[in-house]
Amino acid sequence: MDQTQLWLNSLMDDLTPSFAECTRVLGRFLPLLYEFEKTEQDEQWHGEGNVAIHTDMVLNALYQLFDNRAAHITGQQRQILILAALLHDIAKPITTKRKEISGVERVVAPRHEEIGASYLATRLGQLPLSQNCIGQVIALVGYHQVPKLLVVKNADYAAYLHLALNADMALLYWLEVADMQGRVCPDLPQQLELLELFRMFAKEYGLWEQGNVEQALLAQFQVKKNPLQQMYLNGYAISQLANGQISMIEEAIAKNYLPCQHYAHLYVMCGVSGSGKSTWIDKHLSGYEIVSLDEIRTELNGKRSCQKNQGRIMQTAKSRLKAALGKKHNVVWDATNIRQDFREMICQLGLQYGALITIVAFQLSETALRTNNRNRRHVVPDEVLTSQIARFQWPARTEGHRMLVIGDQGIELSRAGCFREL
Repeated sequence: MDQTQLWLNSLMDDLTPSFAECTRVLGRFLPLLYEFEKTEQDEQWHGEGNVAIHTDMVLNALYQLFDNRAAHITGQQRQILILAALLHDIAKPITTKRKEISGVERVVAPRHEEIGASYLATRLGQLPLSQNCIGQVIALVGYHQVPKLLVVKNADYAAYLHLALNADMALLYWLEVADMQGRVCPDLPQQLELLELFRMFAKEYGLWEQGNVEQALLAQFQVKKNPLQQMYLNGYAISQLANGQISMIEEAIAKNYLPCQHYAHLYVMCGVSGSGKSTWIDKHLSGYEIVSLDEIRTELNGKRSCQKNQGRIMQTAKSRLKAALGKKHNVVWDATNIRQDFREMICQLGLQYGALITIVAFQLSETALRTNNRNRRHVVPDEVLTSQIARFQWPARTEGHRMLVIGDQGIELSRAGCFREL
């Protein structure tokens, strides 16, 4: 066991490392940590100073919580929270800018949460951490600003469930309490009050410290003798509940009575070049129709690397997808799909045809991606791969009805939702 693994394991026990110590250990894996000290923050919202100062204060606030109110958090949950506190602003060095707001120049870092989560998706796998830890840290970083927003917007149950399906509500709460206590701002009491209201609503909705929220909701909802019908019903019930299309899970029985009897599967691949998507499809989805943008480029442009006729290529692909879904044929949308809006467009088509949608997200380290790319038949230029990694938007659990996370060599890392056919 190397020193990095020993250090990470000690986070489960009683280690309370400073930001400087964390950077010494993890900076070579997560180089944006080196940029924290040079990254400014708004003087009013963050009177304590730069991101390095703030992060160190957040860590200290978290350790104080562990000593009193959050003393029940131990083991891997303790490790997850420390890493999330360290990394919650990991993308601020690449998103921070100055912007005029109401006539005043402010320092902002737009979308640093989701960009930070995607940054970590291709880097945390280099560390000797469990997949559960990696997944939860990514989720906490990606959604850490949402709890207060739900309260401010007076959000309903559906919005809280949507968040709970993507991140642990209690861990989000503790992370954000530390985040608030680790800053200097004039409205700190009001910000902390928002978090207390968030905790109250999460408890009222039965979403607090539930473990697997999805399993808890579906436990009393197994009503179909046919397992394939039940699998469909499970996926659509959770999705419709989280999107406010139904108010009680039992409503999904009537709403999906006919669709669950005969439907298509739609698998949406999500991963940069060299992830192993095509190999995984060949192994696991034999007999599925495949809509491949690379193959259509070859048909229309003569070679898959040619980027001409993009509009025609996309329309051809969508027409083939609609034809397959209309016939209730199982189909795979085989493309990088690194942008959320591209995935959403395909998922919306799937919903229109009543398909059961599975997101297959490939989570490989940058080192593995570059090695795989060099060894594949169709090598992508290094600069293209670098651009894809930088633009990769890690998918949310709620983008489809189900989600698979696949690592290097096609190894399944995690799954969410009901699976019977794989």
